[in-house]
Amino acid sequence: MKNKYYINRLFDKTLEFALKSSGAVLVEGPKWCGKTTTCARQAKDIVDLTPPDGREQYVNEARIAPHEFLASRDKPLLIDEWQHVYFVWDQIKYEVDKAHSFGQFILTGSVTDKAIDDENFFQNRHTGTGRIIRKRMRTMSLYESGESNGLVSISNLKEGKFSYSRSKATIYDYAYYICRGGWPLAINQDKEVALAQAVNYYETVVTDDIFSLKSVKLVKDESKARRVMKSYSRNVSIAASDETMIKDCTENNESFDKATFYKYMNALEILQVIEELPAWNPNIRSKTAIRAKPTRHFTDPSIAAACLKLNPQSIFRSMDTFGLLFESLTVRDLRTYCDSIGASLYKYRDSKKREADAVIHFKDGAWALIEVKLGGQDEIESASKKLLDIASDIDQEKTGPLSFLMVVTKDNFAYKREDGVYVVPLACLKP
Repeated sequence: MKNKYYINRLFDKTLEFALKSSGAVLVEGPKWCGKTTTCARQAKDIVDLTPPDGREQYVNEARIAPHEFLASRDKPLLIDEWQHVYFVWDQIKYEVDKAHSFGQFILTGSVTDKAIDDENFFQNRHTGTGRIIRKRMRTMSLYESGESNGLVSISNLKEGKFSYSRSKATIYDYAYYICRGGWPLAINQDKEVALAQAVNYYETVVTDDIFSLKSVKLVKDESKARRVMKSYSRNVSIAASDETMIKDCTENNESFDKATFYKYMNALEILQVIEELPAWNPNIRSKTAIRAKPTRHFTDPSIAAACLKLNPQSIFRSMDTFGLLFESLTVRDLRTYCDSIGASLYKYRDSKKREADAVIHFKDGAWALIEVKLGGQDEIESASKKLLDIASDIDQEKTGPLSFLMVVTKDNFAYKREDGVYVVPLACLKP
């Protein structure tokens, strides 16, 4: 089912291969990231459970006759917002086994299965292992939206292939990219319309979505929801503790208890509004301790910008905040690029207070350390030295071989330093 206005996604090939190699694919990702549009292109039939007025009929059909509900439709069958018929999970596994063929079903959901308020389902269902695989879809990277020229490939860097390149993107462009985000509806729109999409998303989350989850029983209080989101926004790209954020949520001496805070955080995770960056734990030659706390990130940096009421002009008032959001923008893109090449993304932090903002761990065991810097040459110089220092302390025999070191910047030129560290504009990167 083709859409002539469709913008190609890196996830297209991921989904295509998943359907060739498994019976069913569960595609998860935040609202508005383009899951339905992308998955519909590879489906031959669709059950759309999004509109409430038509949902009841489908739900009743699935309950009364699950085999007919699944078997009577063309394959691949896309079940959009599948959590409304979650009870057909085991039937899907059975249909996949019975058909003895791949590419039978595509399930999409803008919430994780933790939204399902049925303990029996989790206790008794088949895991789906070997039949149903999970894939994550994200908002659009700069390469997908056409704003990265893709002259520097992560895969090529891994193979030692690199050529001097340049980007036309300016710091003002990056300010816009952060505030607009990677929402498909925002791409190629007039700036005012584009910038409104992240604001609309944020408002929907704090006024409705957080309180719609049956599995997370929250008393509707938009003020509390906004405070949690604001605290999280202030701590993007930081490994802030829960205690720090709870304290930040208090207002006018009003308490904010831990249990309520954790409910809000659970809701944001289920809605896939937040996606924290896990810590990397390599083998270290010295006795340096590795810090294991994850780093706070929204699924798209524009959510933080909307929460903090930032626009492409006001973001310059705090360059520290701008820098943290630029790091989050880079993490968003790197996650998408890593997904498409089978790699994983982490953060490195140790007891010596050394950090690498991102670590790419390739599927063959090789790794790359990355620092993200919005500043000038002095920051690039110190970041390069820090990367070299960290790399020298990692035991490559036990951890795997070093692939490359890179500083991601807002500058225009991609080059290789004499010490071997790559300096690359974010708007030059691709998988």
